[in-house]
Amino acid sequence: MQTGGAPGNLPAHAASLGCVVGFLAVRVPESTNLLASAFDVLRLAGTDALAWPYRRRRAALEGLFAEHKLTAPWALCPSTTDPDTAREWLTWSVVGLEGLVLKPLDAPYRPTRGWQKYKVLETQEAIVGAITGPLTAPLSLLLGRLDAAGHLQYTGRTTGLPQTDGHAVAELLAPPGRGHPWRGWPFSAGWSTSQTLKVTLVRPELVVEVQVDVARDSAGRWRHPARLHRARPDLQPTDVPRLPSLH
Repeated sequence: MQTGGAPGNLPAHAASLGCVVGFLAVRVPESTNLLASAFDVLRLAGTDALAWPYRRRRAALEGLFAEHKLTAPWALCPSTTDPDTAREWLTWSVVGLEGLVLKPLDAPYRPTRGWQKYKVLETQEAIVGAITGPLTAPLSLLLGRLDAAGHLQYTGRTTGLPQTDGHAVAELLAPPGRGHPWRGWPFSAGWSTSQTLKVTLVRPELVVEVQVDVARDSAGRWRHPARLHRARPDLQPTDVPRLPSLH
């Protein structure tokens, strides 16, 4: 497992877990457990807090939770200036931690500028089930893993391949033949679009090693594109770890 960087200058920064404040805009069952995790305060009792340094905003946020004794569904996102604590948090990817957000302690609020993100990355094997671009020069790979029943499920796609990588992978691919498990499936072009990708199915036999972050959607698919590390023609699809059960 690798991380996107090491938070080495934390005395001047505060590290927070990858928390967000979110509200569902859809109707959900009453039994659904909802959680809103607060990591910053922008306005307090009618006062604009955008110009306050982060250390003051953080103190105000903690005071708000203490004063009103806020409990679930509200949660206070953890924050620290201790490098050892931040490094320990980076080992929590097994329970879904995606990374850390670093903010300068003395900086005012900025929507994006001034933040630093450190993502937890890991290397995984996956099976190539389709590509974008021509079979002779793939532009990206659509990847999958077998589920518990042995069915190939889509897990995500790679970033654009450099030309040399595309040609190298092309030599290891074969046309799909009959009975491809993804025949007729639509593949989304991205999170914020309804467009679908134009894909070329291939025989799902080639295993590749990719680098991904640990963010997953509710179906277990990678939320962000994977980066091709190398082809693994020495492995069989059955050598790839099965998709974990989500139930």
